[in-house]
Amino acid sequence: MNKKEINPLDNIVIDGGFTAIFRTVGFIGDSLSSGEHESFMNGQIGYYDYFEYSWGQFLARKCGFTAYNFSRGGLTCKTFLDYAEENNVFCAEKACQAYVVALCVNDVTGLIDGTAYPHGFGEDLGRSLDVDTFTGAYRTIIEKILLLEPQARIFVMTPPIQDGDEEKRSILYDKVSEFLRKLKDEYKFLYVIDLRKHAPKYDEEFHKKYYCGGHLNAMGYKYTADIVGTYIDFIIRENYEDFNQVAFIGKKEFNENYPRR
Repeated sequence: MNKKEINPLDNIVIDGGFTAIFRTVGFIGDSLSSGEHESFMNGQIGYYDYFEYSWGQFLARKCGFTAYNFSRGGLTCKTFLDYAEENNVFCAEKACQAYVVALCVNDVTGLIDGTAYPHGFGEDLGRSLDVDTFTGAYRTIIEKILLLEPQARIFVMTPPIQDGDEEKRSILYDKVSEFLRKLKDEYKFLYVIDLRKHAPKYDEEFHKKYYCGGHLNAMGYKYTADIVGTYIDFIIRENYEDFNQVAFIGKKEFNENYPRR
């Protein structure tokens, strides 16, 4: 009999659990990482990045670490690299012990409507660092993080399954998820927050509770903080040795008797 796969989200850890071992965390993403809210007045839609409502900041408040919103509505992997350069994201003063990367929604939208660069998926699942492809730009983000802080723990997030996604979008999201899972095999301290595999389906009932327009509402961002914190806590519990020296990330000291990169 095959052993039933454990779902890390079966039991939500409200306080973030071992996520609190990090003192600085950078959140790289688009509007859904920025606490973006939609207004609708006089027939016009407005979009506002309310960082204090982002799930990263909700998680920071419960765990007590410093969170950096390296995010903005509308970003793709490629435009994030431009944004990062303009805002000195990868500078020593903003180096973090951990990073959560939650990009791909706008990339996939661009792939569907033809406004984006090529996806870069191939037999090698995009090993190139060509920033003119989705996979290359994504890999470049990872490489820039590691160039800044080689010991950083990196968590990449797959997109959840949503009712109403057209077939092409679902196929591309599946391909993105496959790519991100492959990255886990290539980088020692990279882990996958696999919402596509383990999160509840974002169905009509979910949207009624947690959405306001095309983006999450305050409850939705708080809920996302709960599941991300739970998932990271699970990853740490499953990989204790990988997190033994977290306190030394960003410092000169370390214990040579335990594994480092």
